[in-house]
Amino acid sequence: MFVAKKLRKQNLVAYLMYMYQVEDVIRSYDFDVEALAESYLPRFDYDDEELEEALGWYDGLVRMMREEGCMERGHVQVVKNTIFLLADRHRELLSDEKMPFYSAAYYKALPFIVELRQKGNGKMKSELEVCLDALYGFTLLKMQNRPVNTETAAAISAISNFLNMLADNQQ
Repeated sequence: MFVAKKLRKQNLVAYLMYMYQVEDVIRSYDFDVEALAESYLPRFDYDDEELEEALGWYDGLVRMMREEGCMERGHVQVVKNTIFLLADRHRELLSDEKMPFYSAAYYKALPFIVELRQKGNGKMKSELEVCLDALYGFTLLKMQNRPVNTETAAAISAISNFLNMLADNQQ
């Protein structure tokens, strides 16, 4: 929760990656707030007040995920709204003649985005969602020490560069 607040102000892409992870952590604990409190939250060495605040935050996310039908996959509305906010900023930056490096990074990533979108099992996601999903999936692969082929590495490099430029210019 404390990390989420900080990242939300500093870097929306990092915030979204963090929230994707938090949603997965909640799923891995089967939406059991007590189990989170007993097994997960103690890792962070919170004082009593911080622990209570974090527990309330996780409890709220659990409720949102249940109410919004995000128990198996998907994201809570707060996350979706942040993606929409970033997408708006992306469109502004693309149309800004003073941002040629941003446009170049986007167009370098675009073929990979199109390819990943086509592999999306018929789900129509925005370009930004495709990028975020790819980056998160890559992060999971790396955490599992699974190999990444050169094509995937090239795609992630272009997408990461694009997302980093977006985050650097989020306003």
